[in-house]
Amino acid sequence: MKAIFLDRDGVINRDPGFGDYIKSWAEFEFLPRAIGAIKLLNKNGYRIFVISNQAGVSKGLYSQENLNEITKNMLREINAQGGSIESVNYCVHSPEAGCACRKPRTGSIEKAVKGLDIDFKNMYFIGDSRLDVGAGKNAGCKTILLLTGKEDPDDAKNWEAQPDFIKKDLMEAVEWVLKEEPR
Repeated sequence: MKAIFLDRDGVINRDPGFGDYIKSWAEFEFLPRAIGAIKLLNKNGYRIFVISNQAGVSKGLYSQENLNEITKNMLREINAQGGSIESVNYCVHSPEAGCACRKPRTGSIEKAVKGLDIDFKNMYFIGDSRLDVGAGKNAGCKTILLLTGKEDPDDAKNWEAQPDFIKKDLMEAVEWVLKEEPR
């Protein structure tokens, strides 16, 4: 099975920045070329799993209902444009909760693919933060850091886990993955 893990904020939609959250559908804005990149993955036989930390729920900044509405609308829009997401898996716990589902831990990844035949070493985790790189590495995936504004790539050398590859946005990453995949 060909599959890819994607973070949400900063990969599919514009990230509001460290410490802020997308709290409603009105605040959600797709990044340019993101839906096209998802469609391209689908066209090439990839199943896509979204793995995202959304601690704003546990912090009381927005409700689980708001998060559900954002997800429903995001999936509807992606589907309407010809793309498909296999599943969306959120950790809504605060960083202090110490749960297994919060990136860089792998609980959300494991939940997403439970019962599926997954070869993690041939999968990619694409994200825009050190937490995404850490989660991908911890799961045994190859990692791609996107330069969508959250992290300074010059700081990456100081991170616990180093990204395998760095690309400017999701479309560039997807085009690169498709060129690199074994034939």
